[in-house]
Amino acid sequence: MWQQSYTPIADSLMASALCACFPIAVLLYLLGVARKPAWVAALSGLAAAIAVALFEYQMPVGPMIGAITYGAAFGLFPIGWIVFWAIILYRITLETGKFEILKDSIGSLTDDRRLQALLIAFAFGAFIEGAAGFGTPVAVAAGMLAGLGFSPFYAAGICLLANTAPVAFGSIGIPVITLAGITGLPLADLSAWVGRICAPVSLFVPAYLIAVMGGWRALKGVLPAVIVCGVSFAGVQFYTSNYLGPTLVDILSSLAALISLLLLFRVWKPSDNFVFGEATRDNGGLAGLKRHAPSQVFLAWSPYLLLVIFVFLWGEETIKIDGHSIKYYLNQVSVSYQWPGLHNMIERMPPVMAKPTPYAAVFNFNWLSAAGTACMLAAFGSALILRISLKQLGSVFSTTIQQLSKSMLTIASVLGLAFLMNYSGATGSLGLAFAATGVFFPFFSAILGWLGVFLTGSDTSANALFGNLQVVTATKLGLDPILMAASNSSGGVMGKMISLQSIAVAAAATGMKPEDESRLFRFTLRHSVILATVIGLVVVMYNTFRN
Repeated sequence: MWQQSYTPIADSLMASALCACFPIAVLLYLLGVARKPAWVAALSGLAAAIAVALFEYQMPVGPMIGAITYGAAFGLFPIGWIVFWAIILYRITLETGKFEILKDSIGSLTDDRRLQALLIAFAFGAFIEGAAGFGTPVAVAAGMLAGLGFSPFYAAGICLLANTAPVAFGSIGIPVITLAGITGLPLADLSAWVGRICAPVSLFVPAYLIAVMGGWRALKGVLPAVIVCGVSFAGVQFYTSNYLGPTLVDILSSLAALISLLLLFRVWKPSDNFVFGEATRDNGGLAGLKRHAPSQVFLAWSPYLLLVIFVFLWGEETIKIDGHSIKYYLNQVSVSYQWPGLHNMIERMPPVMAKPTPYAAVFNFNWLSAAGTACMLAAFGSALILRISLKQLGSVFSTTIQQLSKSMLTIASVLGLAFLMNYSGATGSLGLAFAATGVFFPFFSAILGWLGVFLTGSDTSANALFGNLQVVTATKLGLDPILMAASNSSGGVMGKMISLQSIAVAAAATGMKPEDESRLFRFTLRHSVILATVIGLVVVMYNTFRN
């Protein structure tokens, strides 16, 4: 069994961590400076990670290949599986002409682009995040905004920014549940602290979205809406996470925001008529809205209603049958594979782990219980309800496959990179370097979670990766291990918008030009750094007052 070493260069943690950063530096340079397409950056970063694993960490070739293929497989399933069917669902509404009715129905609520962004990107996206997660909200919400006339770039950027507040409790609370399982800390306490850290940030994220889109002038015109949206979401997020647990935090928070906004629209509307310019494009506009019969509006929304129903039924804590959720029964046909040449072939060592521990690599092919399968059933159900012909359905599949080819390559490559860094020990070196910051660790604890999600694209994966390290370091430094573990999950949410797989999902959903992907990365990077810094400062504040 090969043992990980976290200081392979001259027994120096700093030198080893700097070398471990090389694949990340390649990604940042190619996307942020050279402005290369995401798939080029992902493949180049993977090549750099292979070099680091072989020559710095002396990783055997067999486990190295196993880590890359294991990561790529995870990228394609469940992440790519979700993205594919979410895009299919959206294109069915386009092919049948129902999206025009859907657009008119949203316009009847509000024709203001700012309020549409709050409704769809923030509130509806948070609901989908809470029910499904793993890229689904960005794929669905960004596609809807693009169809409503937002430019592909801004539709993608807005949805990536909005998909921050709900991420820590996504997919029926899986990130926090995973964190509790990895660390052995009380689930209720972790849920409470994640909520206490995230709620203050959720309070101003709606305002931040509008300010990013159009500055103070745009924000000033919709202040009542952003206040109602932020207060309702953050208030319910705080209460639910502290008193009800992590599973329904996003569902209830997003519903509170949606209902609050709809009630507000009945008595208030913006007095100005703000035009975003580059943020939107001419697709016929909303000026010529048509009135449709309620039955037609219901039919147009039926694909997304089906999506909500299926992803809700697929949750862990929904309908119970004989004491078990529907997902429990669906999982009975799942198949788990011990990944060849990798499972328990590597040993993780202290101080990353409390004691030497075999590194498992089990691929769970939960083909029926996966969130992507819920999307698939919603798509096929929509095809039947909307009576789409086989020829039309074939056209939808053909177009989607062509649209997603490079995005799937990006997702598979970057997950291969992330898993290789994890199994080679490079991620452990980076984590220990952050842990060595001592008195500044409460701030860098959140940044460590941010880095984990940037690398893996998942708050759940980042918690599994760094959760124990946070606890071990906090105990050594005399800090509260629950607060530091919660900081990992909370800081991680701000890394979601810059992970390459999230960018690939957003680009695919909006039909963005490949050359705009690097621009999107640069756009989200600065906001990601700002918001991650805010999370870190919130953690520092809590730690100071607790001591």
